[in-house]
Amino acid sequence: MSAVLEIKDFTKSYDGQKPAVDHVSLTVEEGEIFGFIGHNGAGKSTTIKSVVGILSTHNGEITVDGKTLWEAKKECQKKMAYIPDNPDLYEYMTGIDYINFIADIYEVPSEERTQRIEKMADAFEIKEQLGDLISSYSHGMKQKVALISAFVHQPKLLVLDEPFVGLDPKASAVLKKLMRELCDQGSGIFFSTHVLEVAEKLCDKVAMIDHGHIVVSGRIDQLTKEKSLEEVFLEQLELAREQVMTGA
Repeated sequence: MSAVLEIKDFTKSYDGQKPAVDHVSLTVEEGEIFGFIGHNGAGKSTTIKSVVGILSTHNGEITVDGKTLWEAKKECQKKMAYIPDNPDLYEYMTGIDYINFIADIYEVPSEERTQRIEKMADAFEIKEQLGDLISSYSHGMKQKVALISAFVHQPKLLVLDEPFVGLDPKASAVLKKLMRELCDQGSGIFFSTHVLEVAEKLCDKVAMIDHGHIVVSGRIDQLTKEKSLEEVFLEQLELAREQVMTGA
């Protein structure tokens, strides 16, 4: 397997002094679902926004499918899809127009997109509403449209920020299935979450971040041999904060 995402010694500061993310390194390989775990303000969104090219000034290196992000930004972005925690869609468009707009950008052939859209719209139970204006949609419906638009071009790297927030249980199950199917085709997924039960059941690997530092990282089957992911997280969190207090 080859890496679809590599983050090496990545540091990001907003004020030039205290880092929001401090020397983070991790790798997402083909076929892997990688969960990025941490509380609000831990550094998850800062890392994700840097990976997708929204934030630019940093130290360290980020590569996507073997290409360095800041040397080949457009090429890297063509290989990925990104959904933020609160996706902003063009509300003057209909759902189907928006999805086709994204499919056009990524040059998805007509026949392929039609099949993919129909399959996902049926699964998310939103097919009948795709002709309506996005401005009429609930938050959950907007999220479903955003997800369909991300999966429609089968990105090599899918980046999601808290993707399960706002989804009903059935839609969450559909999303999990789509994530695994995408990885089975050779892609990789990097997503943030604070829901440890989801990460434990869904992910192949996880990294836990606290105050910008990775406190533990590894394969789920190794981390949860004797304890739940929640127990591992809380123990590592306490240990990390004790080290900060003692200056270790």
